[in-house]
Amino acid sequence: MRLLRQFDLNLLLVFVTLMHERHVTRAADKLHVSQPAISHALKRLREALDDPLLVRTEQGMQPTPRAQALLPVVQQALAVLQEGLTPPASFAPLTSTRRFTLATTDYFEEVMYPAFLSRLLAKAPGISFAIELITPEVLSNALESRQVDMVVGVDSRIALPGGVVKTAWLDEAWVCLAALDNPDIGARLSLAAFAQASHVELADISGLGPTPIDHCLEQHGLGRRVISQNLNYLAAARVVALTGAIMTLPRRMAERFISLLPVRLVEAPVELGALTMTLAQHELYAKEPAIAWLHAELRAFADTVRATG
Repeated sequence: MRLLRQFDLNLLLVFVTLMHERHVTRAADKLHVSQPAISHALKRLREALDDPLLVRTEQGMQPTPRAQALLPVVQQALAVLQEGLTPPASFAPLTSTRRFTLATTDYFEEVMYPAFLSRLLAKAPGISFAIELITPEVLSNALESRQVDMVVGVDSRIALPGGVVKTAWLDEAWVCLAALDNPDIGARLSLAAFAQASHVELADISGLGPTPIDHCLEQHGLGRRVISQNLNYLAAARVVALTGAIMTLPRRMAERFISLLPVRLVEAPVELGALTMTLAQHELYAKEPAIAWLHAELRAFADTVRATG
């Protein structure tokens, strides 16, 4: 190991080239360096290995027994290095049978995922997906341990652990749902009226902290009365249809219910802003071809969603 620490590994390529060319000038041309540079490298090789390696004779430069013994060893070492340093093969969607695991929100799974899956299967018919909920465990461990490949739709406000990186993905406006026959809710809500209303909400089982809605209310010194927490959007929307409560949800999700239930859209307070969603992945695997491909496809899908309104 001491010799290896002191040895300039760049000299190995010079050694192999000199052994093939048996000529300093030709070796210099092959390596695109000057002749003096090759001569200096040969001198350093001889000193490091305590052997002349190549000796000038009437038949040209001839290798010593030490050089002949070293050549296959060095060639093998360089081949291993070349293989290790070569970038991984690009992802081949058409032939891949890769199974991806996504942790995501109800919103993505209901509104985006069917169209996204259909789009990807047209490009990669052999791939498959598993969907999981976003939890603190997913962000703190599952991404790093490769149990989950990517988190889709995580709120941009959520603090991420070290090594987990996020990318802006998609913004979605908040709107409210109210029953068609609810006389107390107009077409638009101020923040004060919003806080005074009764609310139906999705149960937060992620443990990631206050919802963006509650965070906004807290910033304005307000709170709200939640009369029902539900596990899925449809059940919550049914409660809204039969009560005087409102529900706040992304616009594309809300639009699905107005044709299914006796509910109507209500413009949410401007202070709520928009739901800003991100993609999160572990930096360890971000450059892996399959993960990079999936990330690019999710970004492209978001572009399509924005373009279609």
